[in-house]
Amino acid sequence: MARALVSLEGLSIGDAFGERFFGPHEVMQPLVEQRDLPRAPWKYTDDTEMALAVVQVLEDHGRVDQDVLARLFATRYRRDRNRGYGGTAHDILQKIGLGVPWREVASEVFDGQGSMGNGGAMRVAPLGAYFAGDLSQVVSEARASAEVTHMHPEGQAGAIAIAVAAAWACQWPESRASARELFEAVLDATPTGATRQGLEKARAWSPDASPSSAARELGSGQKVISEDTVPFAVWCAARHLDSFEEALWTTVAGFGDRDTTCAIVGGIVALSAGNSSIPATWRAAREPLRRRV
Repeated sequence: MARALVSLEGLSIGDAFGERFFGPHEVMQPLVEQRDLPRAPWKYTDDTEMALAVVQVLEDHGRVDQDVLARLFATRYRRDRNRGYGGTAHDILQKIGLGVPWREVASEVFDGQGSMGNGGAMRVAPLGAYFAGDLSQVVSEARASAEVTHMHPEGQAGAIAIAVAAAWACQWPESRASARELFEAVLDATPTGATRQGLEKARAWSPDASPSSAARELGSGQKVISEDTVPFAVWCAARHLDSFEEALWTTVAGFGDRDTTCAIVGGIVALSAGNSSIPATWRAAREPLRRRV
């Protein structure tokens, strides 16, 4: 649980940090280039709200109880709907809150295909940290956590990839393994499909390339789907495993779905770089977490 809470801290601060850089590109780009830290307070988004639900389920049950997780998602949504939830998430969570079975709701969206969005990935890093000692369980629990809202295989693949990256990051302070080894671990676990293909492309992309060029090649969440979010996030994390601050500035420089990419990277790199790598000023800037409902 201690590992999961470190990841949650990184995820929530990354989420709130990234959210502060939404706005006209001509305004935000100079702020990122100059590393002009946003004014506090930093409000977090639905990324953190849903991650808090995942952490509460793990804390109470030691595994992903999907029915409980669905209820917690709906409860947190009902208490605060203004956290930046996407349109499909609004629909799913409203219906779950009204008592419609989550499996039915998650299966019917996008003409019965289910969602391939990046929501399963954005909230899952603490789960990867929690189960870090058993990668097969990381995969199965990550898939279970995603299914509640993301029935499309790509939505689940993104959750699996990020959970495995977070689990791998837990071992990095001792192993000091290479960024390529992170990609190998993630690719070994990620099912075949567009997200995996994007990860293969990200593995080959130079770590010395600019974040903007990586975002153009890999996507940085502009489509708000797994395949154009997860590869860029893993590339950013792999590039700065030893520095939370550097990882987050790199990630936000890709713009795109910046609260989500920063949440994902923050949840991973807090584990590899360590809790102490998160600047105290950033912790103080993020609004307090409402840990339980």
